Amino acid sequence: MMHFAPRWLALAGLAFVTTVTSVSAQTGTKIDSTNIRKIYDEALLRGQSYENLRQLTGTIGGRLSGSPQAAQAVQWGKVTMEKLGVDRVYLQEVMVPHWVRGPKEKGQIKPAKGKGLPLNLCALGGSVGTNGKMQAGVVEVDSWQELAAMPDDKVKGKFIFYNRPMNPTFIETGRAYGDAGDQRRRGAIEAAKRGAIGALVRSLSLAHDDFPHTGTMSYDEQVKKVPAAALSTNDADKLSQLLKADPGLTVELEMGCQQLPEEKSYNVIGEIKGSKYPNEIISVGGHLDSWDLAQGAHDDGTGCVQSMEVLRLLKATGLRPERTVRAVLFMNEENGTRGGNKYAELAKAANEKHVAAMESDGGGFTPRGFGIEGSPEVVTKVQQWSPLFTPYKSEEIGPGHGGTDIGPLKEQVKALIGYECDDQRYFDIHHTAADTFDKVNRRELELGGASMAALIYLISKYGL
Repeated sequence: MMHFAPRWLALAGLAFVTTVTSVSAQTGTKIDSTNIRKIYDEALLRGQSYENLRQLTGTIGGRLSGSPQAAQAVQWGKVTMEKLGVDRVYLQEVMVPHWVRGPKEKGQIKPAKGKGLPLNLCALGGSVGTNGKMQAGVVEVDSWQELAAMPDDKVKGKFIFYNRPMNPTFIETGRAYGDAGDQRRRGAIEAAKRGAIGALVRSLSLAHDDFPHTGTMSYDEQVKKVPAAALSTNDADKLSQLLKADPGLTVELEMGCQQLPEEKSYNVIGEIKGSKYPNEIISVGGHLDSWDLAQGAHDDGTGCVQSMEVLRLLKATGLRPERTVRAVLFMNEENGTRGGNKYAELAKAANEKHVAAMESDGGGFTPRGFGIEGSPEVVTKVQQWSPLFTPYKSEEIGPGHGGTDIGPLKEQVKALIGYECDDQRYFDIHHTAADTFDKVNRRELELGGASMAALIYLISKYGL
């Protein structure tokens, strides 16, 4: 992400320039400035993202792939886009995994003496169950190197407790999340390789609270599958402290999760045909599935409603795109990326020409700008539009990550674009029971949808 002058200074100066001055077609024109203002005004006066999110989260809630709630969400998305009156709405079939959590997980620390202490924990997505209660000693590690250096007899038959925290010195919390996420993804595999009976993983959060964070984990078919659970950050700290005083303590764990046969599901797609270049496609999307602990509001209900709002804003302002714009509600981002893979597969089979793909999957917080995956020339072209976004404080445009669902399109598009918002609070609630509608701010959400629509308007007009 690029960094710019203080926003108050930019607003005082550049905002005036972009409103009244005609510039080159590369950087935008006075007409573009006026049209983008229309988009923001429509979003702030009559935006529908917030109310659509209220309906999705309030009537359906969590939408894990393969669940009845995910099926309900597909129908909700189709009906909601049909009400927009766009040119076409359709479903794209995709087979998805169906993992179920089962009864609420239970766990406790059992010291050598005294009563057991309950643990706030949850199964990681895709984990096998414990087949009743499982009790064993605990070995704490904070790196793969530390685990590798331990003798087999110290590890065998125990829980491996991965307690490396997210790095608080990283300003971009997404970077901190990615840096610590290998413990969650590989923890069970590496534990089983050493003869451990399970993995306990510190939740991926910078907050200190009692919410355990779920998320997908992996198995290797050549390695025994052992259970994996996430501990809240508070309880991870507690377990670490108690281990220092009582290395012989044990943890008792009980989880009833299981993997069921795959289910048929769908991506939901709505599109407005381009007025000049209908065969050139710009995709914008979020993922319709979510984890099952809460309502999936910020992750990723906000991305879905913002993507649908892009279509509505273009229609409501009369800014029919010159290139075809598709809103895609992807299925199965959380534990498989099946929807994103299927969309890319079918696009390639149909020999479609995709100009760009945009994804919103970082929450519905205050917009900051966009991260671009593309050639230096493409990144530079998009950056040249930055002054048009300065009045709206979302001008931070530069190289960055596009998104998980649009990633499979990488070889088919000129640019993958990630909508970027203020992510400082995102990982406090990410993948937890706290990811609920009440955590979303209406104005922040609607501003994000407007930012996305404005950039898509520009790409549609000028191409890449």
